[in-house]
Amino acid sequence: MVISSARPRRRGSLAYIGSFTEAGGPGLTVAEADPGTGALTPVHSTDVVVNPSFLALSPGADVLYAVSETDEGAVAAFSLADPARPEPLGEPVPVRGDGPTHLVFAGTHVFTANYGSGSVSALPVRTGGGLGAPVAVLPHRGGGPVADRQEAPHAHAVVPDPSGRWLLAVDLGTDSVWIHALDPVSGLPRPHHEAALRPGTGPRHLVFHPRGDRAYVLNELESTVTVCRWDAAKGALEPLGETRVVPPDADVVNYPSAPVVSSDGRFLWVANRGHDSVTTLALDASGDGLELRSAVGCGGRWPRDLTPHPAGRHLYAANERSGDVAWFTVDATTGIPRPGGALPVTAASCVIFD
Repeated sequence: MVISSARPRRRGSLAYIGSFTEAGGPGLTVAEADPGTGALTPVHSTDVVVNPSFLALSPGADVLYAVSETDEGAVAAFSLADPARPEPLGEPVPVRGDGPTHLVFAGTHVFTANYGSGSVSALPVRTGGGLGAPVAVLPHRGGGPVADRQEAPHAHAVVPDPSGRWLLAVDLGTDSVWIHALDPVSGLPRPHHEAALRPGTGPRHLVFHPRGDRAYVLNELESTVTVCRWDAAKGALEPLGETRVVPPDADVVNYPSAPVVSSDGRFLWVANRGHDSVTTLALDASGDGLELRSAVGCGGRWPRDLTPHPAGRHLYAANERSGDVAWFTVDATTGIPRPGGALPVTAASCVIFD
């Protein structure tokens, strides 16, 4: 099913911000984005969903999906018939998994990564964009050497590959990326392979190079990024090497949260919780070599998410503990972000653009 929209809107004119309501956040916030300065101006908020900590849009940007990051775990769908005032499409749908932290629309389903239960859920998208009950829940198995964080599987992110044939699930608990084949007819995932990473790294998120043949896995427990070769013909992920994502003199405990690759493949940006920074790593032409170029303050504390504006000129950090979304203007030559300002949003956790 394809969801389309004929809205004559400039891409990136609205930002959707998720936050933890149980920590005092407003829930789902809508803000206008200034294309010149990157500044955000709030226009609406709703707290009808508990802890909408991560958000995703349908391909036509006319339906918004939000996890409800709770022990029970659910996903809510919102109509964007009025893009500035999301309206719920029914009640949140349980995912049959604990603590969903990430979701993505891929093919004909919305997929969630369930951190607490270490699983991936597939929810069918109905006509109009609403969701049905999960038609598949794929459990991960195993653990890692860090006793207090890797006692069991902890799926943290689900990412479709650029070919649309595969779904990659990044698991912090098992030090691996679980690769699922997407059936071309049903759109359902089928377990294919578990790609092992170095024990104890605690992989959290993954992004692809624009060419589609390299993937960068951000490791939460060791402040590194693992460069991987991606073979879309075989569904194979091969680790090639690791690079630190904070300066050598960083003397704080740090937990990287979110990676972003520039649209031209020249830079990788990383948000760091603890170091409270956004670091810029330059990529060589092959995409295999990374060089740490700079670290700038994130504009607050504990940046849980980092997001580029569709136009490519600005980056946005959702700073959970300081309660704000900070924006930066990216230098086109060096890739280094320059701080601009911040919008107060208590317990901010995610920002995406229409």
